[in-house]
Amino acid sequence: MKSAGRLALAALLLLPAAARAQEPHPPPHVEEKSEWEFNASVYGYFVPQDRDYGQPTVTADHGGLHLEARYNYEGIDTGSTWVGWNFGFGEKLRIDGTLMAGGVFGNMRAVAPGYHLTVTLGNFELYSEGEYVFDTTGNPSNNFFYNWTQLGYSPLEWLTVGLASQKTKAYQTDLDIQRGVFVGFTYGSWSLSVYVFNFGWESPTVVSALAFSF
Repeated sequence: MKSAGRLALAALLLLPAAARAQEPHPPPHVEEKSEWEFNASVYGYFVPQDRDYGQPTVTADHGGLHLEARYNYEGIDTGSTWVGWNFGFGEKLRIDGTLMAGGVFGNMRAVAPGYHLTVTLGNFELYSEGEYVFDTTGNPSNNFFYNWTQLGYSPLEWLTVGLASQKTKAYQTDLDIQRGVFVGFTYGSWSLSVYVFNFGWESPTVVSALAFSF
C-alpha cells in the first residue's frame, strides 16, 4: 500500500510538468512583433524654373508615442523634429490621428503645432497633414500654415489613385494652393507614389515618393 501511495503521489507531482510539456510552442523562426514601428520616406520634388530637391522624413511609433524628423519640409535647408501622441477609433469608418508639437531649425527658426489625420471607409482613404509655423526670430510675416491633403481610392490591394493638394513655402508657384492627381503602388513594406500638381494651370510640378515601413 505504501508503494502504491508513493506512485500516486509521484503521478500527481508529474502532472503539471506533463501539462507544460504539452503546451504549444511557436516555431523557432517566429519572432514576436516589435513594439516599435518605423517608417522612412523620401519625396523628390521636380519644380519647373526652380530648384529640384529631396525631402526625407523618418517616423517612429511606440504605442501612443510618435516621434518624427523631417528635412526640406518647412523650407529648403531646414530641418524639424516632432513629438506627438497617436489616437484612433472606429471599425467600418476608421479614424486615426496624431497631434504633434515641433521645433524648426536651419534657414528657418520656428515652433509649430501639427497633426496627421487618416479617415478610412472601405476602399477610400482621406489623408491630411498640416502645421502652423510660428517664426521665433521676431518676424511674424514668416508665420504660415502648411497642408498636404489627398483622397485615394484603392480598386486593388496594391494600387491607389486619387486627388491631392498642398500649400507650401518650400518653393514658389503662382498658385497658393496646388492641386493635382496621383497614383500609388504598394509591394509588401514598400510603397511608391507619383504626384502631378498644377497640370492645366501652369507648368506642372512632379513629386515622387518612396516609403518603407519596418
